[in-house]
Amino acid sequence: MNDTSFLPPQDKVFSVTDFSLLLKGVVEGAFSRIKIQGEVSGLKKASSGHIYFSLKDDDSVIDAVSWRGQNAGFANLLKDGQEIICTGKVTTYPARSHYQIIVESVELAGEGELLKLLEERKKKLAAEGLFAEERKKSIPFLPDVIGVITSPTGAVIRDIIHRLSDRFPRRVLLWGVPVQGEEAAAKVTEAINGFNLIPKEGLITKDGIIPRPNVLIVARGGGSIEDLWPFNEENVVRAAAASDIPLISAVGHETDTTLIDYASDLRAPTPTGAAEKAVPVRSELLSRTSMAKARMLDASARFLTEQQTKIKGLARGIPNLEDIVEQYIERLDDKSERLIGAARIYLKTSQERFNSTARLLESYSYTKILARGFALVMGKDGHTVSSSANANPGDSWQIHFADGQVPVTVTGENCAKSASEPKAPRKRKTSTYEDKQGNLPL
Repeated sequence: MNDTSFLPPQDKVFSVTDFSLLLKGVVEGAFSRIKIQGEVSGLKKASSGHIYFSLKDDDSVIDAVSWRGQNAGFANLLKDGQEIICTGKVTTYPARSHYQIIVESVELAGEGELLKLLEERKKKLAAEGLFAEERKKSIPFLPDVIGVITSPTGAVIRDIIHRLSDRFPRRVLLWGVPVQGEEAAAKVTEAINGFNLIPKEGLITKDGIIPRPNVLIVARGGGSIEDLWPFNEENVVRAAAASDIPLISAVGHETDTTLIDYASDLRAPTPTGAAEKAVPVRSELLSRTSMAKARMLDASARFLTEQQTKIKGLARGIPNLEDIVEQYIERLDDKSERLIGAARIYLKTSQERFNSTARLLESYSYTKILARGFALVMGKDGHTVSSSANANPGDSWQIHFADGQVPVTVTGENCAKSASEPKAPRKRKTSTYEDKQGNLPL
């Protein structure tokens, strides 16, 4: 740099302040945007949110500062010993007569450094269980609503929608975000969390109800490791792991891998691949359904035919059903007739036995004896008087004849118990037929 037109006249005298301000203007004008590579040293994060550190190499050191609000996208890349490339402007600090770079963005110096940081972060998050297979959720077979987090412009969203339309048209909710740069990680995190905050019944707005997605797709096209770095940030990875809605990651090309791929429930090699994994092919489902229906109808027909054949075979081995029934009816008629005949024989025999018993009983009746001229004497208590020894003067008796009865009263005359002295026993006469008759039975 040999241009000295900006230099003041050499004979002019400046105050310290004037010269400091002149130097500040020259430096800021000459280095309004510059990239400086170096190693981070003396990192300090103030309570105000500003970050102070130095950049150094083997021979020199330059102070650096990043104001709050500018460092949100790269603050996590800053740590002592980390080789970085800072983009910003150089300015002076007149109060101390030194210069510094105001850092506006930071990137890791060299792919090797990025890969080293990526591996360290991967181990850290894996140790926390964010990549564990048992915590991954299943992707719904046929989601009604698909939430897509990607750039609202570009080929990615068009490819996803086109692929969904070809396979199985579904409703798509797009949450547009930058997919690279300093704000990308924060915006992607906000989108994942935002979709999860939608209630299951949907979010009611003045324009209608925004439904809650059944599955999320986080996608962007291919790029360098630096371009894809937002999807390696911890806030993005943690949001993907904590999502209640199943999440498919589709970042970069097939060979690209970011940490969100490990935290997601399913990784797709490309955004188009994510659409393919989100829904089945409608035409294939219709074809499979038709084939299944045809197989079911064919199987049902075969089953009915087989059962009909079995029934016919069994029927051939069984005599005519009407003949069987008629035979049993004939047997029933025969049994009925025999039963009626047996009942009649039994009743006749029983009647005869009854009549015979009745005649015998009648022949034994005392009334038959009374008819032959005998009489029956009964006391007032209704018992038969069978001996004269039972006669007492004054007893009332009933004399029963065949044609009636006559009441009598026992007198003292000729009464065995009325004599003052007992009479000598009567001399037993020669037995006659009447003597052998004995007492009448009761």
